[in-house]
Amino acid sequence: MSDDIFELSIPTVEFNATTCQEWEHAHHLLFHLGSLSLLLGLVIPTTLGLHMILLRLLLMTGCGFFIVWATLYRCNLDVMVWNVVFLVVNFMHLFFLLYKRRPIKIDRELRSVYKRMFEPLHVREALFQRLTGQFCTIQTLKKGQAYAAEDKTSVDERLSILLKGKMKVSYRGHFLHNIYTNSFIDSPEFRSTEMHRGEKFQVTIVAEENCKFLCWSRERLTYFLESDTFLNEVFRYLIGKDITNKLYSLNDPTLSDKAVKKMERQPSLCSQLSMTQMRNSMASTSDTDDVLNQILRGGSAGSSLQSPGTKTSKMKPIEEGMEDDVFEEPAPSKSRRMSSTSTKEV
Repeated sequence: MSDDIFELSIPTVEFNATTCQEWEHAHHLLFHLGSLSLLLGLVIPTTLGLHMILLRLLLMTGCGFFIVWATLYRCNLDVMVWNVVFLVVNFMHLFFLLYKRRPIKIDRELRSVYKRMFEPLHVREALFQRLTGQFCTIQTLKKGQAYAAEDKTSVDERLSILLKGKMKVSYRGHFLHNIYTNSFIDSPEFRSTEMHRGEKFQVTIVAEENCKFLCWSRERLTYFLESDTFLNEVFRYLIGKDITNKLYSLNDPTLSDKAVKKMERQPSLCSQLSMTQMRNSMASTSDTDDVLNQILRGGSAGSSLQSPGTKTSKMKPIEEGMEDDVFEEPAPSKSRRMSSTSTKEV
């Protein structure tokens, strides 16, 4: 009796019940158009600049075809609902991509700085807006006002770029060089005091015209650059290049504004030098006036007022081949070689 009950409780399953006994006819054209849209979206090459936007558009097109097909020709509620969800998700992603590619409007006063300094280094407009929109201000100086006073103003507070006007840099009343538009004002002090804080300006910077400059808080700028490696390298390059141009201007103070703008030299060993150290060394020597006179004579020697044929004491730029020799041990002098050979002969 128990065996009969056990046999009756086992359900009988037909063999190959899950296999397709008969294939259905092909679906409507809308189904194939939706599948083709998905295929085209997946084969778009990633080298295209708009590949993500095209992918989302084609996915939305395919979902739209599937919704129409499931609603009008199949009457499947579940297929329609899932494709509506996919359509909404792709639309939200497409809206986000278009929002990221929206044109960034840079302030008219900062457009020249961006075009001349940051755009050639492939800094995007959105990144430049983050850099200039959070922790920097635009300040003005009237003619004759001082940006920094010698031995009084601290170098730890700010870093600035001159937007409009011209400034004059002097040391103990002696003119050194000018600062023109789209260049850093205190780049030498910023570079030289990265490891040593609490120092003062060794020069006086005065506005020769009505000036306008972009000013960053040094601490907040340093913190921001530490979080962005690419922008940190961009600033290192720009500051090094600006120091190089200032060193050439210090070598020849008669350089005009056009000549300074045409100086597009790569930063070499000069960019690693510190103008503050140069100024400190000048201040530490007893014959400071002689050193300044030599610099001024060297700069005036490059002007067109000097008659040809006269010898000048103008400093020459450091050659690239000499950079490696700075860190090598000095070669023995000729007298030492002569003494060594004579000793061997004896």
